[in-house]
Amino acid sequence: MMKHSKNILAVATASVMGLTLAACGATGDKEGLGALGGAILGGVAGAHIGDGKGQLIATGLGAVLGALAGSEIGKSLDRADRLHLQQTTQQTLESAPSGTIREWSNPDSGNSGTITAEPAFKNSTGAYCREFQQTITIGGEVHDAFGTACRKPDGDWEIVS
Repeated sequence: MMKHSKNILAVATASVMGLTLAACGATGDKEGLGALGGAILGGVAGAHIGDGKGQLIATGLGAVLGALAGSEIGKSLDRADRLHLQQTTQQTLESAPSGTIREWSNPDSGNSGTITAEPAFKNSTGAYCREFQQTITIGGEVHDAFGTACRKPDGDWEIVS
């Protein structure tokens, strides 16, 4: 029962932040967009650590640290960078053999990155999912991230943690 409650809380939080994220994206606030994305990923990652009060602390700390990191990345990624990142991520998750490194770059901004997907698996609801690792290079500084994405019914991949 406790795990079910945590999952509902995580989904509700991600949904609210996702709507806010979409609103920020519509206004072009790259820093806010990055901060919210980082907060979501950091909070979800923190929610998987420990239990009880320790888990709440880890969730909050993960959200704060994720927001800070996401804000810094968001400040520096323009629309074309995000488009390259999104397209490469979708293509890699959909068709790249496990362990294959796919690269993207934007010659106008000089920003670039890589994504590496792990083997696909079915989650508890039967959706296909893949863990992945990403690097994003902004102004020569490399930022690393990892997560899990699952294929939605429409065929797109959605980051779930």
